[in-house]
Amino acid sequence: MKYILILAASYLLGSIPFGLLVAKWWAKVDVREHGSGNIGMTNVLRTAGYFCAFLTLVGDMGKGVAAVLIGRHFGGDHTFTLIAGILAVVGHNWPIFLRFKGGKGVATIAGVLVAFQPLVAAVLVVIWLAVLIFSRYISLASIVVAVCLPLALFIFKASSIEIVLATIVAGVTIFRHRSNIDRLRKGTEFRFGQKVN
Repeated sequence: MKYILILAASYLLGSIPFGLLVAKWWAKVDVREHGSGNIGMTNVLRTAGYFCAFLTLVGDMGKGVAAVLIGRHFGGDHTFTLIAGILAVVGHNWPIFLRFKGGKGVATIAGVLVAFQPLVAAVLVVIWLAVLIFSRYISLASIVVAVCLPLALFIFKASSIEIVLATIVAGVTIFRHRSNIDRLRKGTEFRFGQKVN
């Protein structure tokens, strides 16, 4: 029963829509009605500005970190702790509080990595920033990092279960960026710094 409660708590923690809450509180904007309609950091940046985007990033990453720490403290087992972190990502992507319509999970995945594989997280952040600087597409940077995630874990000799789960998470993340991929292909994707009405 304890483990079920921890996993449920991780999912509920991940379901907290920081982007929606912060944008409504600070900018009086419902991000679901603007831009891509997504509750994640990128759409918050476009529709509510840098400060709200920063708070969203901290909150969404914090969900991943917190889920791992909770799983580690109360569960202890390596695999169980990782699953707790992934449940936070699931909660972000399909939050019960928003009828299962959430974000794409990149920041929450980053939080899980910071707590679980900090060196891998640091390498992926560098890759993400490099792609963003050269392309100015946040979505492209996120897709590239998702592709690199299992490979980075393999290079740093992570466990087989970590690599397998990372491959699944990466696949889901890329799938959830399919509208971005379509806009990138058409040349209509938003670039970093653009705002929308």
